[in-house]
Amino acid sequence: MAKTMVNWEAREYIERKKNSVWYVGFALAVIALIAIAILLQDWLFIPAIVLAAIALMIYVMRPPRMLHYSLDEKGLTEGNNLHLYSDYKSFGVLNDGGHYSIVLVPKKRFGLRLRVYFPETEGEQIVDVFGDHLPMEEVKLDLVDKIVRWLRI
Repeated sequence: MAKTMVNWEAREYIERKKNSVWYVGFALAVIALIAIAILLQDWLFIPAIVLAAIALMIYVMRPPRMLHYSLDEKGLTEGNNLHLYSDYKSFGVLNDGGHYSIVLVPKKRFGLRLRVYFPETEGEQIVDVFGDHLPMEEVKLDLVDKIVRWLRI
């Protein structure tokens, strides 16, 4: 059994507040997409739009879960999932409006980056452990992260 080096708890994502303007804009976007589907007479696109809108509303209304993280010699454990250091080529640190996160860059070409939030008080220790196993590189928000941030989802 691997010796745990660092433990912490953090939310799975940053909850961004949405006002009534956001919900009205969302409804107008859904209506516009349905109108386009009707104009194009693409009847299968309408239920897809409605299902996607329902799924997105369920997602944005669900509060983020509090997850337990730990680092050991093998990798990062997120709840019951182990992310091995060997699956990643590097890591970086992002400060997203006062919320700090580690971004793990995958070795696989089409692999998804893993983003893990952590409390600022644990940051130095967490970065040191990752630095012992992976090279550190500068990371920035990618296009998907920027869109998600702009949409506040």
